[in-house]
Parts: sequence; structure tokens; C-alpha cells
Amino acid sequence: MFSKIFPKLHSEGYKFIVIAIIITIVLYSLSTFLGIISLVLSIWVYYFFRDPNRVIINDDNYLVSPADGEVVKVEEVIGPKEFGLENKKFKKISIFMNIFDCHVNRTPCSGQVDEILYKPGKFLNASLDKASEDNERNYYKIKDNHGNEIILVQIAGLVARRIVCETNKNQELKQGDRIGMIRFGSRVDIYYENYEPLVKVGQITVSGETLLAKK
Repeated sequence: MFSKIFPKLHSEGYKFIVIAIIITIVLYSLSTFLGIISLVLSIWVYYFFRDPNRVIINDDNYLVSPADGEVVKVEEVIGPKEFGLENKKFKKISIFMNIFDCHVNRTPCSGQVDEILYKPGKFLNASLDKASEDNERNYYKIKDNHGNEIILVQIAGLVARRIVCETNKNQELKQGDRIGMIRFGSRVDIYYENYEPLVKVGQITVSGETLLAKK
């Protein structure tokens, strides 16, 4: 029960919590009303950076969700040109994370990280199609245990100003391992092949637990 009320905090969150507490103390000394508003915002900051444990299926026949949020796209597209895959067809699922979702991202499959590529860019609304091409983003190419290429893209949003990568090239990952996070509203795209989608637009996903696709 305690862990549900006070979930574990991601390491990125500690400095923001300290700043929020200091601001709350200062504002409360000036005005009770402002202090209460700041306290509410401090609680929100805490929950934004929450990093709860998840129950992982650990089954190579499934892809699990890399993010908490809402499915906004399920489609067939060409692969990311950043990896020279524009002549190859992939299925793609896009998940939009609002400011109340947990923003810790996880790998959808077990496998090895073949490449990581960071691209600077704009900060458009992450729910827009153009965000996949124009916004700041971080690409991961993962080779799953079946030999398939799984591309995961962290995309910064309208409010987000930093993508945090906690994964290294050639790192071996287990399904559901944490790979990083995006601060304050964002989106994750997953490109895959040889799996069939199990989700639809409008569905709410839980990172590491929701089954996105099946072999």
C-alpha cells in the first residue's frame, strides 16, 4: 500500500523535487494561498517522476508497451530514414504520454541495442504527425531474439525539453528493462516487423505490461 501511495522516484526527479520544495517554502512564507498552490504542484512533480515496478511477461512472442499513455496511431509505414530503412516497410504504433502519465520508458522486447541515434529538433505537440519527423528525438535500434529489427523512438513534446537515455550501444536488454525517460509530455513510436498488432487507437497502455503485438 505504501509503495502505491508513494511510488519509487526516478533519479531525474530529485533535483526538481528539491527545487519545488524550496519554492513552496518561500511562497508559503509570503502567502498561504500561494504556498498551497505550490504544494499541489510539488506533489504533481513527484508523481510525474514516479518509477513504479511493473510485472513483465518475459515472452519473446510478444512486444510490450514502451510507455504509459494513449495509442494514437496503428499503421504501416516506411522505416526511419535515420537508419537508412526508408525502403523497408514496418508496422508502427505511436503512444502519446500526457503530463499525468508515468514517463519512464521500457524496451518492448529482449535483445541487443544495435544503434542509438539522437536528433535535435523542435518542440511541437507530440500528438501531431509532424512530431515524428520534426521534434527532438532519440532512436534505438534493437535486434530481438528472433533477429527482427525493432525501432523505438522517444519524441520530445510541446513542454518536454530533455530526453534522458539510460541505455548504451551493444547493451543486452531484457523485455521491460528501463531505457530512459522524457520530461514533461511526449510520445514514443515503435516500428516493428513480423508481429501482429494487439492494440487499437484510443487504447490506454501501461509500460512494460500492455501487450502491443504478437508473433
